[in-house]
Amino acid sequence: MTEPAGSLFVIRTFANELDARLAESVLDANGIDSIVVSDDAAGWMTYFNSLHPIRLLVKEDDIETALAILAG
Repeated sequence: MTEPAGSLFVIRTFANELDARLAESVLDANGIDSIVVSDDAAGWMTYFNSLHPIRLLVKEDDIETALAILAG
């Protein structure tokens, strides 16, 4: 069975929203669509980030390019 087109994969995790959004902006500026996913009750329970880090996701086709951009 194959995965559906456009599957998203976690490429990095963050302890805070600011760093995650900055990385998302860098990818966006380089033409890579990404999404930030967090489990912190819409910002009300930020301590949840220690249990469930904020995740940055991209499409499978963009993984290598996104990692190179963030490394660089």
